[in-house]
Amino acid sequence: MTEFPIALYRSSSSGSTVLTVTGFGRQRIGTRIVNRRLPMHAVVLVEAGKGTLQTAKAGVQEINGPSLFWLPAGTLHSYGPTEGESWEERWALFEGTLTADLIRQRLISPTEPVVRLQNLREMQHLFGALHSDFVAGDPLSLASAAATLHRIVVQAARQANAGSDDAADVKIELVIETLQRRAFEPTDMQSVAREFGMSPATLRRRFHGAIGLSPKAFQLRLRIDRAKQLLTTTDLSIEVISNAVGIDDAFYFSRLFQDREHCSPSGFRRQYRRT
Repeated sequence: MTEFPIALYRSSSSGSTVLTVTGFGRQRIGTRIVNRRLPMHAVVLVEAGKGTLQTAKAGVQEINGPSLFWLPAGTLHSYGPTEGESWEERWALFEGTLTADLIRQRLISPTEPVVRLQNLREMQHLFGALHSDFVAGDPLSLASAAATLHRIVVQAARQANAGSDDAADVKIELVIETLQRRAFEPTDMQSVAREFGMSPATLRRRFHGAIGLSPKAFQLRLRIDRAKQLLTTTDLSIEVISNAVGIDDAFYFSRLFQDREHCSPSGFRRQYRRT
């Protein structure tokens, strides 16, 4: 759960651009947004929860998380969770000449704006990467954020066209959720494979096909991401942080961190610590 809302904005481009991200946010909402229009395009990721979206072209659409939905610029819309409930959402604002092509190709559909997600983890990763680049704010990072937004469009379209009744896909999602829960615990991947009735080779192949990473690489990414959070928000020592993310040897942890982030844990802390 998000402890406080995030809302970041950058000025619109003064000239014509192909694709530009102009805002990013994350928040928990418990009330509906009613009859709003945005001057630019938006995408909203609902990680969990139920509610509705209403627009003139789409009518009333049910939202069952995990889902995302598109709001083309100027669309009069109302949306929010079911009364008495709340949901956590991430959103991005964007503009650019490419958007008209994406709508014309129906990769973004004003009449079918809601996409029921089959692979939430991949979409969370993309939104996380977009957030990191948008915060950095330099020209290269902003170009990367725009490229990531395009990947979100493509990934959403792929998931919209994917079958939801593939038993193998359902099983691998359960594996992903299990590894996420056990990310900071000692994990034997052969035991995980047996737990889900697969050979280790099948587990690796299906897992990589689902999210583009091996199970071990996925676990390491979760550990390093958690370590980055602790490095920038606490005064905990490198050794304590290493243990907290499930790596007993602080020297080995530092080497893994250096290989992945191209800087030491202490260097990362100096660069990104805000206080």
